Amino acid sequence: MSVFRLERRTDLSAAEAWRRVTDWRAHAVGVPLTRVRVLTPGPPGAGTRFTARTGLGPLGFDDPMAVVRWEPPRGAGPGGRPEAGLCRLEKYGRVVRGWAEIAVYAEEVGARVTWAEELRVRGLPRWCDPLLARAGRWVFGRELKRLLGREASARGT
Repeated sequence: MSVFRLERRTDLSAAEAWRRVTDWRAHAVGVPLTRVRVLTPGPPGAGTRFTARTGLGPLGFDDPMAVVRWEPPRGAGPGGRPEAGLCRLEKYGRVVRGWAEIAVYAEEVGARVTWAEELRVRGLPRWCDPLLARAGRWVFGRELKRLLGREASARGT
């Protein structure tokens, strides 16, 4: 099991950052040899299912996921502070298992986005976990930067 966490700050509003990081089809644009197919109609939310297909032609694998928690960022909550948005994905494929959590926090200026993920890849020995975590940080770090645009900057682990 490989776990990694990313954090990016952006000048975008929390609502716009949320919209961008939960646009599942847009995720495939920046990930090489990957396309995303949303399997459920309507706007994204709890129950949305989609599959990321990575590979070339018949050589590849599917990474099916479902949104199991969907709480977009909201206005003022207790104490007058904006409430963070949280989306949790469960991965249930034959090759890739695990979960991902995307959180969007309103800041005084812009927003802060965190991405935490646990990956388990079938057939991959445990000694590969640090390499898988490093690859995940690299791929998803680039993807967050692309989705959030020029306004994004890296922070954290």
